Amino acid sequence: MKLLVDTCTFLWIAEGRPTLPRQVTDLYESVDNDVYLSAASAWEIAIKHANKRIRLADVPVRFVPAQRIAHGISSLPVDEESALHAARLPLLHRDPFDRFLVGQAIVHGMTILTPDPLIAQYSVRVVW
Repeated sequence: MKLLVDTCTFLWIAEGRPTLPRQVTDLYESVDNDVYLSAASAWEIAIKHANKRIRLADVPVRFVPAQRIAHGISSLPVDEESALHAARLPLLHRDPFDRFLVGQAIVHGMTILTPDPLIAQYSVRVVW
């Protein structure tokens, strides 16, 4: 299975948050699954860190790749097809980063690991 971790899910994985649902932990830790973090999420983390909306153990340029590698998560680049697909989605969610993740998941046949109920309203597979 191809999994796309939402930005908040990635941050909770990086923190080692014990409150992640067991099903989510089992999926991203399984060697049978390919797990990805969108470059859009890395961008969102960098912006929120610069605006002091989130705190990290290190600066984003080191934190994001180090945590991805530590948790066996691959980087998923931003691509034109996903961007154009995201622009066609109904406005169920106003967050452009989340809308882009939905577009990527649909275009690339991925399941999103997210607690966001607005993302779950789209025609995309969500697990939480």
